[in-house]
Amino acid sequence: MKVIIAGGTGFLGESLEKYFRGKNDQVFILTRRPKRDNEIYWDARTLGEWKNSIDGADVLINLTGKTVDCRYHEKNKKEIYTSRIYSTRILQQAVDQCAIKPKIWLNAASATIYVHSETQLNTEENGIIGDDFSMNICKSWEKEFFKIDNKNVRKAALRTSIVLGNNGGAFPKLRTITKFGLGGKHGRGEQKVSWIHIDDFCKAVEWIINHEDASGPINITAPNPVSNEDLMKKMRKHLKIPFGLNAPVWQLEIASLFLNTETELLLKSRNVYPGKLTRNGFRFSYPELDNALTDLLNN
Repeated sequence: MKVIIAGGTGFLGESLEKYFRGKNDQVFILTRRPKRDNEIYWDARTLGEWKNSIDGADVLINLTGKTVDCRYHEKNKKEIYTSRIYSTRILQQAVDQCAIKPKIWLNAASATIYVHSETQLNTEENGIIGDDFSMNICKSWEKEFFKIDNKNVRKAALRTSIVLGNNGGAFPKLRTITKFGLGGKHGRGEQKVSWIHIDDFCKAVEWIINHEDASGPINITAPNPVSNEDLMKKMRKHLKIPFGLNAPVWQLEIASLFLNTETELLLKSRNVYPGKLTRNGFRFSYPELDNALTDLLNN
């Protein structure tokens, strides 16, 4: 199987590349800074020689987008928006020109598309989608992705929650602050955290590829979200740290300025359930947070 990953040099892209190469698939990475033989230059905005790699590919995966772990001033807001929209748009142009189009195109999306909810469990069908900067980015992203329907190109938007892995993302940061005694609850601690183990993320992507009826928006998250307070309790328990200082909202606001990030990343309640995956037989290796943490901290 020939797999193309656009924006594949980050944590998720590297994990997917390792996963598919372990199954003897061909994997090519579209990146602004190619260094290896399987990496191809693209600028994520204009057509170039890179489009030839998509012609005849079995799978196209687009993970391109500026990180949201930044301050939301106007320059960063524009880059967050354009990096997602322009990359999706130019990939569509490349797909349109393919003589042999990819069988499936999976585009990154986000579980942040759903409103802050501590009680409502958001599935693909009943999830409540709101109206603020982050949710509007997600809506615009998916609208661009699904705007054109190419015959025989199946499309799936990966509404991914927080992915837990040792090589990137949120988990190494959570581990570090817990070890330093700062692993208490954030704000009220009642906000829900939807999460997924990196192995299950990769398995879910493969499952979608192999199931021809899997399409449209798909929640990529474990079936058991936890509260922020419970997450930090479990982190302390598994790391054998007896205490963790709580961080009230005002402290998080100050800290976010120094860390060049936004408190939304910690305080928004993402209460998301993988309706399509579970209903259609996907089996999680790590459905419970305790098992996921045991695996990550033992490896």
